[in-house]
Amino acid sequence: MTSTLKLQALGRLRTAPGGQLDCQIDFSDGAGTSRTVAYVERQLPPGGVSAYLAARKNGARSFVLWADESRQARVAGLVTVSAGRKALFEVLGPQGESLGRITRDKAFSRGVRTRWTVSRPGASDAVGYKGRLIWWCVWWLCSPTLPFALISPLFNGGLAADIPRGPRRIKWRADGRIPLEFKSSGDTVHMNDPDLDWRLGAALAALIPSFDGWIGTPWDRRKD
Repeated sequence: MTSTLKLQALGRLRTAPGGQLDCQIDFSDGAGTSRTVAYVERQLPPGGVSAYLAARKNGARSFVLWADESRQARVAGLVTVSAGRKALFEVLGPQGESLGRITRDKAFSRGVRTRWTVSRPGASDAVGYKGRLIWWCVWWLCSPTLPFALISPLFNGGLAADIPRGPRRIKWRADGRIPLEFKSSGDTVHMNDPDLDWRLGAALAALIPSFDGWIGTPWDRRKD
């Protein structure tokens, strides 16, 4: 059975001792009901928000997943091991144990598309690429008309969601299977492998949207 993890913006920014919660992650096991399993908070470096925003320009990310809004229980966390064109992240459990690693190779560094690799202890690496080649071809063929598509929603009272975006769907493959899939509609991670730790999927659900391009509105880019 496929389970899903969906990143959701909070109805309002919630402030608790030590900082602000940015998003929540809802889990569904496919039975039709969902529940909130984690609250996402940026993990700020000593320099605070300005230092975080400066580091994220080079691909660094850091956040905590809390089990509750009052931060009583830590579910997992993500830290940057190395940044740049090849960024490496580690997902850690509440005791600091490694749950897995996520590698992001920027487009044109290991192929024309952004490459995401999920590594877990005792399992083959799962490799996925952002978008399908055919849809990227369509996107670039339409790029001469993109400025008009960007301006049109402004005159028609549209929102950012109306602006056309490049392909974002990712399918990970390992040993001839598809253990993971990210669907851009709703920022949802689908886990098709029952052996996958849902906390690793939750970290992916928060990490991938943080790399939305200039058209998107990454949840971790706010300046307060």
